[in-house]
Amino acid sequence: MQLLVSVRSAAEAAAAIAGGADIVDAKEPRAGALGAVPIDVLREIAAELRGLRPLSAAIGDASGEADVERTACAFATAGASFVKIGFAGIAEPARVASLAAAARRGAAAAGAVVVLALYADADPDASVARDDMIEIAARVGAGGVLLDTARKSGPALRALIEPRGLAAFVDRAHGCGLFAALAGKLTADDLPIVCGAGADIAGVRGAACEGGRTGRVTADRVRILRALSTADGPQAVPSESAEWAARPEGRALAKNATASIRSAATIVASTPGGSARWK
Repeated sequence: MQLLVSVRSAAEAAAAIAGGADIVDAKEPRAGALGAVPIDVLREIAAELRGLRPLSAAIGDASGEADVERTACAFATAGASFVKIGFAGIAEPARVASLAAAARRGAAAAGAVVVLALYADADPDASVARDDMIEIAARVGAGGVLLDTARKSGPALRALIEPRGLAAFVDRAHGCGLFAALAGKLTADDLPIVCGAGADIAGVRGAACEGGRTGRVTADRVRILRALSTADGPQAVPSESAEWAARPEGRALAKNATASIRSAATIVASTPGGSARWK
């Protein structure tokens, strides 16, 4: 399973890389679940990565086709390989499909892949059902789907959906040729469960930060989370993390390193021909 760490600056991106994050995700946590960073900040993050890690970027919830297509293209041009977009408050599948297709056009024009996000805590009467969203993603040529939470002050993903429900979501996505990402206030305790559900990607922000979701990403926290996400099982925490690991919150994370982690499926990045694979 791949560990995605959301960052808001080039400095946080450097910390994520140092900690071993597989994917660096550009997101402004104060602007919501899919808050976009300014385009200049995205360029700075891309420059910091220097191609060492894939870069994904959130662009918010969709409103109009022209704006979505333009924004997706701009963020892909600035360095994002994956562009994430949500559809908060939209309950009509046809409308979501139209917006998703526009996002895919914009991302593809600059060589990027679009990822459709849906919220586990969304009002069922004001959102598209999960299975329908997965079908839309496959139909418009998205690369994957992300199951997240919209309200970061509310229940976490694991409190909203039991493991069998997460596994069903992942299986459905895989069956449609998409990769499946899970996020939403995930903690170290959650990573073995998310991996066991077969997720290709686990996305974290708060668990990787000193001071919570709006705090600062640290390499030590990322390093421990990465050890819990490896397909080969938990690894030892490097010695440079000893000081932090000795603290109460560090011990809580390290304790979970005894959990067994199952290997995750290969991440499939969809192309028009359906042949490109990213491991």
